[in-house]
Amino acid sequence: MRMPARALAGAAAALLFAAPALAQDGPKIDTGDTAWMLTSTALVLMMTIPGLALFYAGMVRKKNVLATMMQSFAITAIVTVCWMVVGYSLAFGEGNAYVGDLSKLFLSSLAEGWDKPFTLGSGDAAVATTVPETVFCMFQMTFAIITPALITGAFADRMKFSALVLFNILWTLLIYSPIAHWVWHPNGWIFALGALDFAGGTVVHINAGVAGLVAAIVLGKRVGYGTDNMSPYNLALAVIGASLLWVGWFGFNAGSAVGASARAGMAMLVTQVATGGAALAWLFAEWATKGKPSVLGAISGAVAGLVAITPASGFVLPVPALIIGVVAGLAGFWGATALKHLCGYDDSLDAFGVHGVCGIVGSLLTGVFAYGALSATPATPDGYSGSMDQFIIQAEAVGAVFLYTAVVTFILLKVVDVIVGLRVAEEEEREGLDVTQHGERLA
Repeated sequence: MRMPARALAGAAAALLFAAPALAQDGPKIDTGDTAWMLTSTALVLMMTIPGLALFYAGMVRKKNVLATMMQSFAITAIVTVCWMVVGYSLAFGEGNAYVGDLSKLFLSSLAEGWDKPFTLGSGDAAVATTVPETVFCMFQMTFAIITPALITGAFADRMKFSALVLFNILWTLLIYSPIAHWVWHPNGWIFALGALDFAGGTVVHINAGVAGLVAAIVLGKRVGYGTDNMSPYNLALAVIGASLLWVGWFGFNAGSAVGASARAGMAMLVTQVATGGAALAWLFAEWATKGKPSVLGAISGAVAGLVAITPASGFVLPVPALIIGVVAGLAGFWGATALKHLCGYDDSLDAFGVHGVCGIVGSLLTGVFAYGALSATPATPDGYSGSMDQFIIQAEAVGAVFLYTAVVTFILLKVVDVIVGLRVAEEEEREGLDVTQHGERLA
């Protein structure tokens, strides 16, 4: 149907008069993308409080339940302030290839452009978004919160609370923020290398897992490890926590698309598929080797799958996701049982056995199974596809993060030990951290 000439002239006039206003307003925030990112941010925060707090608390002994929950809750507050003051600037300021600058100190830069779409970086490598920087900053803050909270599982039952506070401030600023800059900022050297990490395989899971391994070794084994009964106090709490992690992980992975897009939909789907495959793989491996499938094994397997699919979630299709999940379930079972016993360290709640091992598995397999069309852009129309070259790049990124985190975590633990001491006294550990560190106990 042809438009009448008068109507056509009117429409043209309306566009003509509207043009200056449109030019003046500039680019617009996409409200749908922003709504999804606000939702994702809340989901990721839920992963730490109450998700991880309940998951870890359910697996320790009764005398340490409150102290374990307190660790996740306190870290949420500590990292929030650190991120606002300088952490976000070190991670996402322009800076150089290794660390951001101080241009976003105290988030002062948000006073300008707070109501405009945010662009990360500058020049040809800049990454444009359709959400305001306030939302991007808050979303990334929730990642910065959960990462050090994951580490606490490795040294559960034995670190001083004062040491926890000081260690987490230093670790967030000197390890997490620089690695986030390496991997996710366009100026970062791992970003430039071409390594793929959609939602935190290196930045979150390998980083936290390796730090947990080092902490477990430096602090030493729990009093009574190998002789005393260290059965979980309440696995029901752990199941609730794991369930909250599973649901919250959709914000973690699908939210990393930074928009309500088809790629976010695929990331959500493959997260579910991989998690189911990993839970079953761990469950059946335990059933075959120990005679019974345990509740603890099922929830641990689910977390293993969530960890492994994290770096791959925006790059792979469902069948590869299922393969990644099954491999992660078996690898996590091995990491939490055979590897730990072989090496002789006391990783209390298997932070390295699950997050470290499965983070490595997921990061490497991303380089094998990446499907180019999912990451295609006008600048890279073919996207990133799995290949031997990509696998090698993934391995380089894994190795760099592993080495940096291990060395600097060791140094920070030694510094904290000199300043406040790392570990509670033996009699305090036997009595439990709830009473000795916080003056409280469960009824």
